[in-house]
Amino acid sequence: MRLAELSERSGVSTSTIKYYLREGLLQPGHRVTATQAAYGEEHLRRLRLVRALIQIGKVPVTVAREVIAAAEDTSLDHHMRLGAAARALPHDPGPAEDDEATGIARHSVEALLEQLDWHCMHDDPSPALGTLVASVAALVRLGYPCDNARLLSYGRIAAELAVADLDAVEEQPTAAGQIEAAVALTVLYEPVLLSLRRLAHIQESARRFGGRY
Repeated sequence: MRLAELSERSGVSTSTIKYYLREGLLQPGHRVTATQAAYGEEHLRRLRLVRALIQIGKVPVTVAREVIAAAEDTSLDHHMRLGAAARALPHDPGPAEDDEATGIARHSVEALLEQLDWHCMHDDPSPALGTLVASVAALVRLGYPCDNARLLSYGRIAAELAVADLDAVEEQPTAAGQIEAAVALTVLYEPVLLSLRRLAHIQESARRFGGRY
């Protein structure tokens, strides 16, 4: 396909495609003439991945380039390639290490990971782990309940969600498609989960306290 058709099928403007080409985010097309190139399905898949990273995930171009390099590095296993994409997504700041509440929170989170049998976190800590510690530390400071039993219930729900998420990722027939889906579904489903949780709160409050539906 020519550049105009690639733009139409991908939903990305020709000027943006040219920018991605200049920045090395999109591989060059197959040269047809001195001034024209043809593009194939591999370019369309790459554009979808780039769009998932930059437009949906709000990842900087320089980081997107690193993610794409890792995602296409066949020397890495599929877990590491998916992880490169997930790590690139924006994360909240980590915890303040010189804070007493952080020490309490870190101990609670470590106990939680042990109970959930999530040992892979120790070998290759995710930025999400720091965000979790910071969040639990905030609960500790404010005196809200965040004991292990309560955290464990959330962890078990998260484990079930992870199975559903990875099932959706595996529905994609190619490795590139799965990496794109891992980014897009992470970003797009987080507000879905938050909205469902808030709606569930309304429903449960009405059930318990006799409010109107």
